[in-house]
Amino acid sequence: MTSLEPYALRVEHLATPLGLDEERPRFAWRLRSLRNGARQSAYRLVVTAGQQTWDTGKVASAEQLEICYAGPALQPYTRYEWALEVWDEQDQPTQPTRSWFETGRLDRPWEARWIGRDSRDRSAFLAPVDDDLTWNSRPLNPPSLLRTTFTPRRQVVSARLHITARGLYEAQLNGQPVGDSTLNPGWTDYRRRIHYQTYDVTTAVQAGENVLAVVLADGWWSGFVGYDPRNAGRLYGDAPALLAELHLVAADGATEVICTDDTWRESAGEWLYADLLMGEGVDARQRPVGWELGGFDDSGWRRARALGDDTATVTGSTAPPVRTVAELTPAQILPEPGSDAWLVDFGQNLVGHVRLRLHQPEAGQLVELTHGETLDADGRLYTENLRRAEARDLYYPRGAATEVFEPRFTFHGFRYVRIAGLDQAPAAEDVTAMVVSSDLETTGSFDCDNPDVLQIVSNTRWSQRGNFLSIPTDCPQRDERLGWLADAQVFLPTSARLCDVSAFFASWMVDVVGGQSTDGAFGDIAPAGPWMGEGAPAWGDAGVIIPMALFDLYGDRRQLQRSFPAMVRWVEHVRRANPDLIWRKRVGSNYGDWLHVGPETDRAVLATAYFANSASLVARAAAILGHAGEEAEYTALADQIRAAFNREFVDGTVITSDTQTCYLLALDYDLLPAEAVPAAVARLVELVREAGNRLTTGFVGVSKICRVLSEHGQDDLAHALLVQEEYPSWLFPIRHGATTIWERWDGWTPEGGFQSVTMNSFNHYSLGAVVDWIYACLGGIDQAPGSTAYREVLIRPRPGAGVSRASAAVETPLGRVATSWQLTGETFTLDVEIPPGTEAVLSLPTTDADSVTGLDSELSTAADGSVQARIGSGRHQVTATHQPAQALVA
Repeated sequence: MTSLEPYALRVEHLATPLGLDEERPRFAWRLRSLRNGARQSAYRLVVTAGQQTWDTGKVASAEQLEICYAGPALQPYTRYEWALEVWDEQDQPTQPTRSWFETGRLDRPWEARWIGRDSRDRSAFLAPVDDDLTWNSRPLNPPSLLRTTFTPRRQVVSARLHITARGLYEAQLNGQPVGDSTLNPGWTDYRRRIHYQTYDVTTAVQAGENVLAVVLADGWWSGFVGYDPRNAGRLYGDAPALLAELHLVAADGATEVICTDDTWRESAGEWLYADLLMGEGVDARQRPVGWELGGFDDSGWRRARALGDDTATVTGSTAPPVRTVAELTPAQILPEPGSDAWLVDFGQNLVGHVRLRLHQPEAGQLVELTHGETLDADGRLYTENLRRAEARDLYYPRGAATEVFEPRFTFHGFRYVRIAGLDQAPAAEDVTAMVVSSDLETTGSFDCDNPDVLQIVSNTRWSQRGNFLSIPTDCPQRDERLGWLADAQVFLPTSARLCDVSAFFASWMVDVVGGQSTDGAFGDIAPAGPWMGEGAPAWGDAGVIIPMALFDLYGDRRQLQRSFPAMVRWVEHVRRANPDLIWRKRVGSNYGDWLHVGPETDRAVLATAYFANSASLVARAAAILGHAGEEAEYTALADQIRAAFNREFVDGTVITSDTQTCYLLALDYDLLPAEAVPAAVARLVELVREAGNRLTTGFVGVSKICRVLSEHGQDDLAHALLVQEEYPSWLFPIRHGATTIWERWDGWTPEGGFQSVTMNSFNHYSLGAVVDWIYACLGGIDQAPGSTAYREVLIRPRPGAGVSRASAAVETPLGRVATSWQLTGETFTLDVEIPPGTEAVLSLPTTDADSVTGLDSELSTAADGSVQARIGSGRHQVTATHQPAQALVA
């Protein structure tokens, strides 16, 4: 038998999707082997459901990605089992590896109707009262409780709940929670699509009376969203609505469907309000005990109101669910100076909510939780940077011996929570931070012997975890939390190092493309809202950059194909407005190198560089997709833009906008003639040194600076930037207690205190984009130029930044790549793991070929003098004398 082992079987980037609405799903798998040189030579897929079978037969191919289903039409509501066999290079087969997926509705019409609260007989205005609610929280809709009862006509062998909301829902069947995810159905551009989820609830169905119970809240649909005071809430509708079908299947295949309609009953419950920005208020005394169970008398409840049957925008979810992914206990609990409240410090800035256990609480005695990221100079909770967001959860106990308060329809960005209303400090075991995020597979790890570098990676991971919540947001705490395109595109390579973000970004890209204007402009933000405007340079360009990056990182050809017409329209939008090919018109908000420090990069330089890059990427995409005419057209356009860039902005060997970011863009996007590159590198080095080995870039330049320096022989300078402690630097916030990436280099300084409260997040992933380079340079793992989905790996570890030992691993789409190296004196030792079927270019930090041992392959010399070799799959150990190449620029 073969030593090959398939694992991580995927359908549409997901492990075992339930409710898949893709008619031609794609299959993929990773491989591992204990034998060097192992590779896949053939595969066979067999997909079955009842009498329906699709068998590829043995296909001579090394392909592991994008194997498209080509069998009989998939049937709705059907579980398909699939088995995979692969053959190795010796034509030895594996035992079948099995998985499954289950189709959803596949465009079958809904029998259910949208339902919600009937508010027609209620006063539209409530007189002010003296209570604990605020001007923001008082007018919010309290969540609805909705329930129906049913008795199955036959014994049920299978039950699936298809459910969604215009708003947020939480469902129970006979008191059992449906699923383990939260904040469903997630945020999409509800004007164009609303995800539904499918759950297997077979084991919850019982003989006799059953109760399907749902709590329905505002969420993104009708709650507060964003920062625009003129459009503070109700972006999509005035009130939430529920849509659900429970399909009960008997042994003979007969199906009974329980639908949302106006026979359902509705009531208010214990919630006073529930809002993503303002928080959640609960009066436990008002809870209708047992409402989610049989035998409850709901005769006093109102009939739900039917709100229509337009389900054209409802589609199966393709996004990873949002879940509680971790729980943290307090690092310390202290009294807040000047108040009777307690400050709970979790030691980590995070996103989620607090679960609080109360013992012998007084009935009706308010317990108030307020969340913040940091403390002010007096040691009190600092919340001014939240702007309009209140991040305030209220709980009125019912007076039981033990009660647990855990918000379910909000989230906050916080390290600290202030708890008021307690007679004494809470015990640490009674306060838990519930960390909430899109549940993404962790695919990357990094370790080294420099704790500062580890903290940069940790801060970045926590910022990704907190801001990858249904969509990639900019910040999780203030009244914004929006999907800014530039933030996402600069951070995507780093995010893919840490987690599998293929399905997450593919889902979000549907809204990026859907938000494109008829004139071809992408927006700055997706999902689009009333703040929608034409995308700025680097922001709108994300609509081109991200699909191409998803292809490069994951081999996602379908996403590229579906995005390609929009990519073309974006480039044409810019070209029509700028016939001289210098991008000065139709630049949207034109943010430039956002939040840079020091000299400002000329915005026309930045814009034109992005214009050239987008044209080049469209040409690349056309080549990949086989569009020869468009490949030629956009290759020529990119060349013309480069020529215009050089005529307009390059004076001899100097770019007229003399900033770090300007040179980074010119070098990274290959805008300069070959003979001008050495001088450009020299000037970039000079600018960094003039700044005291500090960077001056903003969001646009930050992801490029260390990588571009390394690509041009300046590893030592990149290392120096990484471990710089003075402002501006990655370590400056860490020296002042940061546990996530700050939005601004100077979010807080000893001299000035906090930056402007109008925009100062302490959890904002963009400036953490350097972690991509940390994996590539200190970890030594990268893709080789021109590679897709890590089919060819570049192993290039470069000791520095106070690191003498490091290890890294990345679960690539094809399998695991791992490195572990150590520098002892002048002896450099490296262990490498390469997955089956993958080759690697190994570049060693030495120019002494005679010192290299452990390699059977032929050695060669790179342009900078480093020793390199090609190695195949498997495990390798190499030793060499550490003798790094000299920088190309002194």
